[in-house]
Amino acid sequence: MMKRIFTPRFIAEAGIIAALYFALTMAAQPISFGPLQVRISEALCILPFFTPAAIPGLFIGVVLSNLVGSPLGPYDIVFGSLATLVAAAMTYGIFRFGKKCGDADAKVSRWFLPLPAVVVNAFVVAAILQHYIPELANAYWVTAGYVAAGQVIACYVLGIPLFFLLNKHKNTLFRRI
Repeated sequence: MMKRIFTPRFIAEAGIIAALYFALTMAAQPISFGPLQVRISEALCILPFFTPAAIPGLFIGVVLSNLVGSPLGPYDIVFGSLATLVAAAMTYGIFRFGKKCGDADAKVSRWFLPLPAVVVNAFVVAAILQHYIPELANAYWVTAGYVAAGQVIACYVLGIPLFFLLNKHKNTLFRRI
């Protein structure tokens, strides 16, 4: 029997995650965009560990955030959002792979959960920034380094403590009814 994916709970979780991502990005808008960005909402990149609904939820949250707040236009809306979609799917894959390898309690895999968001966004956002800011045209690796540094702050410094907090309550918050 095939599992139903788009249940009301799945859609609600995705919507809540999208709204939370959008709200956090807009609340911290001055530091959410640009080469030196720390998008606090990227701490949520660990959520695919807890629920697959985080994959579309994060994607929609980024689309809305970039649509409303990004000064970088359509490239950021499309490619920045797709970067998050890919990173979220990879994060979910890390969880599934860890579980298959006997790491069901995430003792090892939790440290890798933020890595896709750091790496994918560093490369993609750096390319987008180079397109819109001519001064960065010859500094791709430097720009990628700055973006990666901001992602490390958001995803590791903020995301890993969030992981530990949510992991304590995962059976209550993310249980399947």
